Amino acid sequence: MNYAGIEDEYANRENAEVAILPVPYDGTSTWGKGADKGPTAFLEASENMELYDIETRLEVYKRGVYLAEPLTGMASPEEMVKTVEQTTGALIDEGKFTTVIGGEHSVSIGTIRAFNERFEDLTVLQLDAHADLRPEYHGSPYNHACAVHEASRTTNLVQVGVRSMDSCEVEYMDEEHVYWAHKIYADDRWMKDAMRQMTQNVFITIDLDVFDPAIMPSTGTPEPGGMGWNQVLRFLRQVFKTRTVVGFDIMELAPNPNNKAPDFLAAKLYYKMLSYHFKWLK
Repeated sequence: MNYAGIEDEYANRENAEVAILPVPYDGTSTWGKGADKGPTAFLEASENMELYDIETRLEVYKRGVYLAEPLTGMASPEEMVKTVEQTTGALIDEGKFTTVIGGEHSVSIGTIRAFNERFEDLTVLQLDAHADLRPEYHGSPYNHACAVHEASRTTNLVQVGVRSMDSCEVEYMDEEHVYWAHKIYADDRWMKDAMRQMTQNVFITIDLDVFDPAIMPSTGTPEPGGMGWNQVLRFLRQVFKTRTVVGFDIMELAPNPNNKAPDFLAAKLYYKMLSYHFKWLK
């Protein structure tokens, strides 16, 4: 199977500039299950997507997109994080622009480790409804509720779209680097301030529940009051234009077989981000 049904010449591992690593893992989610089915739904939607991006006027798949084998069979959250870190790191070391599709957000612990080991002065830009800053949850630091706790200690973490958290997370949060959903919906002036908080190298982690559930209901923990499609794209456009995005992941698609629109949103978001990357590649 090739990403988006592209021709073999563009899907070859040796020549492809981009790698997609699917991680269909849903071992620690605590309410809505189904994120393990996210990568399959994402790939199916991608096959039904037009591959010419009107905004950038690119057919970015022609840079080559290699679809790696899904990571499965991990016996514990700890093993999952280690396997994701090792596999992601190997793809980066091959020179690929490496992207990861989940799966629940705990997958990002391993992804971020791999990028932080290889890129200096890294900013992690998190778009998410939840703070995900707990040091541990249900007895484990490798829980979806802990997705960026380690990043808050080891990288420059910038959080956008947050509208749900526990009081225990306050002590781990740098509120100067947080852009609350209820404060950013009315206008886009916050974006310039967020950009000033970022270093040059940026890794983007997107939990799809950052979007309002009106357009993205297919997540494990949907929260009202989320961001809109065009608002997110306006922000991402600025990030890709002015910073060096070293990679990204998209997490927490829990597909509903009766509503394919959220699957298509995830597929379109991924392709948009690829298009932005190569449009403004530095």
